[in-house]
Amino acid sequence: MGCKETIQPIEPVNFYESQLFTDVQLAGIFKDSKTFVDLVPKKDASTLEAKYLLEREKEGFELKAFVLNNFEDRSMKALEFETDTSRTMYEHITYMWDNLTRGPDDVIPHSSRIALPHKYVVPGGRFQEIYYWDSYFTLEGLLADDRYDLAKNMVDNFAFLIDSIGFIPNGTRNYYKTRSQPPFFSLMVDAISRNDEKILESYLPQLIKEYDFWMNDEENSNLEEINRHVLRIEQNTLLNRYWDSGSTPRPEAYKEDLHLATELETDSLKKQLYTNLRSAAASGWDFSSRWYGENDSFGSTETTSILPIDLNCLLYFMENKIAEGYFIQGDQSNGKLFNDKAVKRGEAIQKYFWNPQSGLFHDFNFMKKTITPELTLAGTFPLYFKLATNEQAEQVKDVIMTHFLKEGGLVTTLNHSDQQWDAPNGWAPLQWIAVKGLFNYGYEKEAVEVMNRWLALNEKVYKNTGKMMEKYNVEDLSLLSGGGEYETQDGFGWTNGVAVGFKKILQEMENDQ
Repeated sequence: MGCKETIQPIEPVNFYESQLFTDVQLAGIFKDSKTFVDLVPKKDASTLEAKYLLEREKEGFELKAFVLNNFEDRSMKALEFETDTSRTMYEHITYMWDNLTRGPDDVIPHSSRIALPHKYVVPGGRFQEIYYWDSYFTLEGLLADDRYDLAKNMVDNFAFLIDSIGFIPNGTRNYYKTRSQPPFFSLMVDAISRNDEKILESYLPQLIKEYDFWMNDEENSNLEEINRHVLRIEQNTLLNRYWDSGSTPRPEAYKEDLHLATELETDSLKKQLYTNLRSAAASGWDFSSRWYGENDSFGSTETTSILPIDLNCLLYFMENKIAEGYFIQGDQSNGKLFNDKAVKRGEAIQKYFWNPQSGLFHDFNFMKKTITPELTLAGTFPLYFKLATNEQAEQVKDVIMTHFLKEGGLVTTLNHSDQQWDAPNGWAPLQWIAVKGLFNYGYEKEAVEVMNRWLALNEKVYKNTGKMMEKYNVEDLSLLSGGGEYETQDGFGWTNGVAVGFKKILQEMENDQ
């Protein structure tokens, strides 16, 4: 009777910490680091790691061949369409909604994708999954284009993520589960409930759960003690920062993050930089000199030391929406509680973020106990949420129209840093926030000027390329946008949404005259 072979159990492996993952990303087999993490392994991570460590010792081993044999490209179909020059840009956008629609998703074993139960719109290009803050601006376009069904599905998907994961991740990939993005869920709920306040009540549990994610253990934090997303800046005042729980290079940008950290001397400093880079990604502004601790130094990114003006305005709105939901239910006690939270946050925004010297709202660096020097379009968020006084709004308007308005719309910051969230680039979501903020304070002529310049640039690029872009060069209209870790993408969800939304506003104004 022969001896029975003993099979050694395979130790569980985290794919993003495996030797296979590290070697593939550092080898630069794919031009874009995101490509590899979106491929679907044919086996579990532990089995693949064991196979790789064995086969790489063999003569003639080729890493790329190993990847192609053991991973599948199961990404959803990329955009395939022929430019139809007979269509206007707006007709093209209406046509593109279905091209950008995905789901409901099947669960694919070993895939990084988080499956969603309803249809949704992706941004386009390399972004073939849903992204959090992108989706609000996409949703506004869907509503303007009478696609309420799809807009409602988007909100239901985000409610599903809150219920199943506890928060809305940056995007629907498992490598994004360490962070969220600017919390626009309350604005999405508000958008689809404009004609029916009962809709707000139905999403109240998810609004509260998302709020709890951002305000983790708020009652237990001590004065000037930072706790994940939350800082108790005064005894009765809480403010928030963007934060990612990871301290390693981002899987989808592994090589880039590792390279940036090479000059740092200790593992502790490297981990600190990785967390700051991840937290900048959580802000949606990845990357920008807005987060720099030193001029012209990407490696000095210190996102976790900064209380951002946009984030705190968004949480102010969330607190108000939760209060409204409670009042609709007849729960006066909790309604007043959240109303008071919003009032306190609004007072703190006035105290810590307003800069009378620049005439703009800034971010606040709580480690340095001062506002940050950078002037950015994030400073228009208080106008969007009607948090500015009339005098402040007038100063912000003057700064925007004097310094930020360029031939193609509003530039993101005034700094030419080669980062994509700086000059000379303009981004659709920030045009929307600024324009709506100007309207809120009666600056109709200025708002229309921004919309017209932005739409003219969109239409020019569309005429030349047949595409809608992720971002635009608003300073030199002969050039496309640039900067960042990847090439400019086309599609493009939030650009489409803002263009359609602006067009509808202009048409309604024309009809009212």
